[in-house]
Amino acid sequence: MKNRLMLVVLPLLSLVACVALAKEAPPASDDPVTEAHMMRLAEKLRCLVCQNQTLAESNADLAADLRREVKELIKSGKTDDQIMDYLVERYGDFVLYDPPFKPITVMLWVGPFALLVGALGVLFARLARRRKAAGQSSQGELGAAERRVVEQVLGSANNDDKQNARRPGGAA
Repeated sequence: MKNRLMLVVLPLLSLVACVALAKEAPPASDDPVTEAHMMRLAEKLRCLVCQNQTLAESNADLAADLRREVKELIKSGKTDDQIMDYLVERYGDFVLYDPPFKPITVMLWVGPFALLVGALGVLFARLARRRKAAGQSSQGELGAAERRVVEQVLGSANNDDKQNARRPGGAA
């Protein structure tokens, strides 16, 4: 009885939770030309809170606010360059999805390649050191301590062979 009740109650509770969390859809734009213009600009701008998303792709509340602000700037008659300059002045070059190459952004453009070259250098240095160590140990030369161990092992093996050969019926 309890299981049947749970089968009815749980789906109803999840439905209530979904309804409570639902948001109202944004209203359709009154001017499709302005909306298209805003979306073209939003493709060139980065969402300030999302990881690697344009303003047009993001569902964050701040992205919606910035899209609304861009739309208002378009309606007020600002050009694309004026809008971009305003946003860069307010938020910095980070707001641009493709920041320009200039002294302050040089690490954004060169940094990943510098890290790659550094990592490859460390890798090659370690491989060369490992190859050199392997070459030294494989030369067949034994140290004094290793030689003593080998002589002891071989000496005891030779003594065992001699004792087995003396016994009648011993191993040949």
